[in-house]
Amino acid sequence: MLKHLLLICALALTASAQDTGPAKDDPSVPKERDTILRIQIFLDKNFFGPGKLDGALGEFTYKAVVNYNYAHGQRDLYNWDMVLAAAAQEVPIAYAAFKIQPILLRYVNPDLPEDPEEQAKFPFMAYRSLVELIAERFHTDETFIATINPKKNLAALKPGDIVVVPNVKSFRIEDVKPMQSYKEDATLSTHTIVVDTVERMAAVYSAKEMMLAAFPITPGKPQFIPVGQWSVKTIMNTPSFRYDKQFLEEGVRGDEAHQLPPGPNSPVGIIWCGISKSGIGLHGTALPRTIGRARSAGCVRFANWDAIRLPLLIRPGSRVIVR
Repeated sequence: MLKHLLLICALALTASAQDTGPAKDDPSVPKERDTILRIQIFLDKNFFGPGKLDGALGEFTYKAVVNYNYAHGQRDLYNWDMVLAAAAQEVPIAYAAFKIQPILLRYVNPDLPEDPEEQAKFPFMAYRSLVELIAERFHTDETFIATINPKKNLAALKPGDIVVVPNVKSFRIEDVKPMQSYKEDATLSTHTIVVDTVERMAAVYSAKEMMLAAFPITPGKPQFIPVGQWSVKTIMNTPSFRYDKQFLEEGVRGDEAHQLPPGPNSPVGIIWCGISKSGIGLHGTALPRTIGRARSAGCVRFANWDAIRLPLLIRPGSRVIVR
């Protein structure tokens, strides 16, 4: 059962666009940045996360295309024609103009320190700049925001300024309900999430084993990965986080720890999905650009814009398979 994720990830390219692979010379694969960006936006919209939106042919964009093709019955999993046509229809414009509203200043604190002991003294783990907020809001990173706003002084952004952003449905931090918990659901609790720690992907399946979604993830360190079958126990927005350096590095609870406040720059991001393996969860991250690269202690990290969608796909009672 549920062998699909391993099959799909084995077929997907696991290297960058510069490396050799079955899709490199495929004429169906577009090369233009804006076309790739529209495809990324389309895949993101349909719950097949391509990683950060940047108009580049990276590993997770390839995997998102393959997984989307598989989920929609496309026989040639590597062919981009279907997603290209769908993206052209659903995302005709790659960019949008975003006007910064004063309310967003509530979620920015340039004085937030890096040291956990000092962070524990703050009430909220805010963004450190408006450009960091805008990048996460539109599923990208600060580098791409700078690329598409070459004449904008991003360090001096203020309410009323207009910034060019990817034309994607935004992750609105102001709409995340603090401390909201999610209950069992007659349908969603029957879904299964399969975490492939080698391919760094998590896919959600229906009770009938139909692939519904797939997102890039950062798995835990190899020695801490909880391989096996588990279940979702709790899902909650804006969790606080017990920062225990010894536990994160050695997997053993230490005597010294700091209770960090909630917020988008919390190490667990804006949502926690605890599983039946004690101390392990699926959660967001403070560093979306590191998804797929850096490793956590034993948990599974998603970009906040993907993590916030987990309650739309799984609920307490859902099966969790870690491979």
